Amino acid sequence: MLTHATDAAGARSLKVPDAHLHYEVRGQGPLVVLVGAPMDAAAFAPLADLLAADHTVLTTDPRGINRSRLDDPEQDSTPQLRADDLSRLIAHVDAGPAVVVGSSGGAVSALALAQRHPELVHTVIAHEPPLIELLEDREQLRAGTEETIAAYLAGDVIGAWKKFFAQAGILIPEPVVEQMFGGARDAQQVTDERRWFAHEMRASTYWRPDLAALRRAACRIVVGIGEDSTGQLCDRTARALAQALDTDPTAFPGGHTGFVDNHEAFALRLRAVMSDS
Repeated sequence: MLTHATDAAGARSLKVPDAHLHYEVRGQGPLVVLVGAPMDAAAFAPLADLLAADHTVLTTDPRGINRSRLDDPEQDSTPQLRADDLSRLIAHVDAGPAVVVGSSGGAVSALALAQRHPELVHTVIAHEPPLIELLEDREQLRAGTEETIAAYLAGDVIGAWKKFFAQAGILIPEPVVEQMFGGARDAQQVTDERRWFAHEMRASTYWRPDLAALRRAACRIVVGIGEDSTGQLCDRTARALAQALDTDPTAFPGGHTGFVDNHEAFALRLRAVMSDS
């Protein structure tokens, strides 16, 4: 889900090919990049504030989301494009190499960054990347994804979200889903939500990492899972990635959005993981 803020610490903009990227910088010290997709910088603000006590913390709105404007709003958002955006932001801030912490689609972006620009990162922490191509039931999951996207684009917003949560294995009562996504809603949130369904979901979930390249990468790769995510789709995909990279997954507090729901505990765990790098 998407969140937004109107005021941000150190808010700036960087012109990149085809877009203007909104980004925020907090604190001083070793560089940590916090990134989501489609979640924007606002979702990471409480966590960023905690880490900024002794780190330079970079957050951003992914291309086409909220304040990061595209020259062509109909352009698809791919992991490769988002990785290149991150590379330009890290180079622009000039504080790398970085620890890059990505969650969900942002974890996919971070893994693509490790493949395309490994010199800019020394640690990637990929928290629950939704890489369904690593699972044996990928064809069924692809079909479910296409049904979800089709429902949303046909105007069945609540039905699409119900399909999404069902496939994700996230149990939310139907009346709650109807309350969350029915009635009057924030216009920017709806715009970003539609972009995610129409131009981002496929590219993020259907992306297949170059496992050999990730194994060869000089940077450290940590695969994160939520302590409360057991059995959910992104728990399955994260464990599949860890197995393919011959590493053990690292547990973080909370579920898929633990960095939002319990940012203080998440920050403590994140600091411990970063200190091992």
